[in-house]
Amino acid sequence: MLPSFVFSLALWATPISGTAHSAGIPIPRSGLHTRLLHGGHNLQSSYDYVIVGAGTSGLTVADRLSEDGKSTVLVIENGQVVDSPRISQVFSGVAAMGPTWSYQINSVPQPNMNNRSATVVVGKLVGGSSAINAMMTIRGTSDDYDRWGSFFGKDSSWSWEGLLPYFKKKAVAFSPPGDAVAKSVNITWDTSYWGNSSRVHTSWPRFQWPALEAQVEAFRDIPGVEFPPDSGSGKAGVYWFPTFMDPDKVERSYARTGHFEGLNGTNFDVLTESKVTNILLNDGVATGVSFEQKTRNSTTIVTVKANKEVIIAAGAIHSPQLLQQSGIGPSALLEAAGIDTVVDLPGVGQNFQDHPMVFTSVVLQNFSVHPNPTDMYSNQNFSAWAQELWRANKTGPYSLGVGNAAAWLGMPVIAPDRFEEIASKLEKLDYATSLPNGTHPTVLAGYKAQMKNMAAAIRSPNTAFYNHVLTGAASSGTIVDLHPLSRGTVNINTTDPFKSEPVVDYRALTNPVDLDIMVEIVRFTKRYYFETRLRDLGPRQLQPPDSVNEPEDLKGFLSQSVNPSYFHPVGTCAMMPRELGGVVDEQLKVYGVKRLRVVDASIMPVLVGANTCQTTYAIAEKAADLIKADA
Repeated sequence: MLPSFVFSLALWATPISGTAHSAGIPIPRSGLHTRLLHGGHNLQSSYDYVIVGAGTSGLTVADRLSEDGKSTVLVIENGQVVDSPRISQVFSGVAAMGPTWSYQINSVPQPNMNNRSATVVVGKLVGGSSAINAMMTIRGTSDDYDRWGSFFGKDSSWSWEGLLPYFKKKAVAFSPPGDAVAKSVNITWDTSYWGNSSRVHTSWPRFQWPALEAQVEAFRDIPGVEFPPDSGSGKAGVYWFPTFMDPDKVERSYARTGHFEGLNGTNFDVLTESKVTNILLNDGVATGVSFEQKTRNSTTIVTVKANKEVIIAAGAIHSPQLLQQSGIGPSALLEAAGIDTVVDLPGVGQNFQDHPMVFTSVVLQNFSVHPNPTDMYSNQNFSAWAQELWRANKTGPYSLGVGNAAAWLGMPVIAPDRFEEIASKLEKLDYATSLPNGTHPTVLAGYKAQMKNMAAAIRSPNTAFYNHVLTGAASSGTIVDLHPLSRGTVNINTTDPFKSEPVVDYRALTNPVDLDIMVEIVRFTKRYYFETRLRDLGPRQLQPPDSVNEPEDLKGFLSQSVNPSYFHPVGTCAMMPRELGGVVDEQLKVYGVKRLRVVDASIMPVLVGANTCQTTYAIAEKAADLIKADA
């Protein structure tokens, strides 16, 4: 049986003390400044660095390049600066995720999903997707980052050891949870994996649902499950993780608050509501960009020069689009669009990946632990108490996002009897059949290299394929496949390449082993509820229906219900050798063009088994160092 909980509302009535600001105060950057340019006023004709995209990576890189007080930086953003409580609020975690401040692009119908389409959601505002995401601060495992470097050789700096300093010292500032909350549900953490010098903060809610401790502990009934000391340790397992939240304000902490607001001086400009349509190229050298600036009655084409580099940070959907519009990409695609090929780079827009997810529902019929998340809506007294706590001192349930505990598990744990069979099946596939007809040989070679690596990953307990976020509620929810094997495309619309959004094709489930893995993900979730101490709470499976148990039936269920996107698009400007379909090298320089780099999530050659935001910050921090080293 689950342990009984003794819950005192008074426990949560006092504010948390000892936040990250008391642990380490960033040094003020006097003499530096960011300027928001309205309508192009005060826009200079040239800057040292021109960055396309004011999102997670773009603002981070701009901040780091301008901090010397000498380098001038322009960031051009298609969206606006947005001030809204829906963005700043922590409660629920996803209040800002919707069509208001994001691109909503429908993919082409997916044949292996019963011809269903899916919606691509990426941020369209200063701060990018870090302004609208679920604020989950997650790192991948060491395997994930070592995998990136392996495509270049064993000495690559793109590895766990090579990236850990950026996670620890630069990307985010860590604040431990308050003692009372930590003790109430046995939260564990280890500050040795974190730093405190960044202005992007990660901290903890002032409340946790009491059933979470038992839901975490239930995983101890499953052989092979590890419990790493901290979410930043690079280990798969079950652990607690923090939230992208300012510990003093109890508000979202994101790229805008961390890398744009509060700086002083005149060398870092941000221009909004301006859409970059072309990279200016002169004899193989990027010299600037041209962009559309809209007024009430017309659209003006403006150009700005880059004295040192053009830096693309438009994200996995729009970075390949911009390269292709500029004549950098697969020559056949560019020819079909009527665009002259400047650099035939077949990998641009290929290798598209996102985390597939599926909703499951197992209800614990005898669950009687209160308070729990449903009490926020069904218990007026509890809801009123929660609202009063929030008004008084920003504590209680309204400081909670989507959750802070989850399982991130490898295939040997979730499918101990089948993982070897699945890995062997992947090794024997004809990989060309999983890619579009006519795929360039270099892109196919890169896919083969990835699949060889992923077969080893299936056999590794430290590559997480399974994610299940725990909520303290009486039922299960969304389950995520962290390492999909299918690869999609993001290409310009050849009939209208400059006005239309790119054509997004997830090519979901085109690698048949994805279904084998997702079957095991669904089966493991049922095992968690029915074969651990949770069985004493009367679990009842609703989704998929309890009668759907055989692998082939589960595959049918998945084809009808899987969503190919967990809002983590990556891979379309892959950092891989050019002969493996790569778009950028280890310096993040675009092959075949000088003074041009890509610095966002599109460079990830293979998805990390985690939410992508923290990794994107680390990529941007490393990118800034690479750029400064070449200055």
